[in-house]
Amino acid sequence: MNGQFDLNEALEQIKAGARIDGKDGVLAPLIKQLTQAALEAELESHLSTEIRNRKNGKSSKTMKSSVGEFDLDVPRDRNGSFEPQLIKKHQTHISDHIEQKILSLYALGNSYSQIAEHIEELYGVSFSKATISAVTDKVIPMLKEWQSRPLESIYPFVWLDAIHYKIKKDGRYISKAIYTILGVKLDGRKEILGLYLSESEGANFWLQVLTDLHNRDIEDILIASVDGLKGFPEAINAIYPNTEVQLCVVHQIRNSLKYVASKNQKEFMKDLKVVYQAVSKDAAELELDRLEEKWGLKYPIVIQSWRNKWENLSSYFKYPEDIRRIIYTTNIIELVHRQFRKLTKTKGAFPNENSLLKLLYVGIQNAQKKWTMPMHNWSLSISQLAIFFDGKLDKALEL
Repeated sequence: MNGQFDLNEALEQIKAGARIDGKDGVLAPLIKQLTQAALEAELESHLSTEIRNRKNGKSSKTMKSSVGEFDLDVPRDRNGSFEPQLIKKHQTHISDHIEQKILSLYALGNSYSQIAEHIEELYGVSFSKATISAVTDKVIPMLKEWQSRPLESIYPFVWLDAIHYKIKKDGRYISKAIYTILGVKLDGRKEILGLYLSESEGANFWLQVLTDLHNRDIEDILIASVDGLKGFPEAINAIYPNTEVQLCVVHQIRNSLKYVASKNQKEFMKDLKVVYQAVSKDAAELELDRLEEKWGLKYPIVIQSWRNKWENLSSYFKYPEDIRRIIYTTNIIELVHRQFRKLTKTKGAFPNENSLLKLLYVGIQNAQKKWTMPMHNWSLSISQLAIFFDGKLDKALEL
């Protein structure tokens, strides 16, 4: 890779099927020659501006590039005032192309070992796991900035949910909760508002999360969809008193079936279905009464759970079908968590919090590139919301 570039020889190699770039690529000597010549030209230009200065030999360093590694002779000046611009001091890469490739592979959920194998195969450059970790650590400042970025003043819909991971702490692995907040902006496009990490999922920590969202300029949320965690609606309304809270009906159904004998589940679900699929809240309440008449003595804990949570379970009945479909379940944020699991499936656990957060962050950036279209029938939905929440959207939509 240290030889001079011969165009005719290169053309013959290409005709014979040799690789143009990558390990032992035909262009390797050319890249070195061009870089070396550019550095020499930079020094000549620098010396032309300094009368009492001259060349002072060269120093060698190994460069990594898309065509593999090569030794580069960096020219020096006697006064030590020469600062190369093409290849700066301490720089060991021709460009950030390889680093970008590492981050791309990392964002797809590849392990450090897999990334090292891909990079060596593509570029003929060997990277240790420590080096790859150092490259991915460059994401951390971006993560911190993203976590504290200002948000929009109002979100029509927000979903809140948690996912759990094992993280090493004090020599042992413990389960920690990643709190995820997904919002829909006024233009109908989805946005991850934040990621928060805590040792357990609870209403108290959600209160801290909501406080942070408020501090980041969110003044109002129209409808928040959450699971059935105790104290969740109260935590939301403590920060956003006018937000309507919809408990996830799917979560409620799953939890109910845990207490129904397997032999009765099919029949019970048939009767329960007419409750949550009713055309109106009044019709749903009538069917809930019938459900209690039939199953109340056998499964009182299930019926009581629906009664106790009914105010927040039944919020969606007041809206048209398109809005109902959006808010009655937290499936939309569970899809995000499914993507998280794909990213982290090769990791049994994480050595620290940052190693988890930076991986989820790059995964979010990848996912959000595809979130270019507004939600289905958004123009109609936002118009309906403007009517239901009279005056709240006027300023934002300039109505």
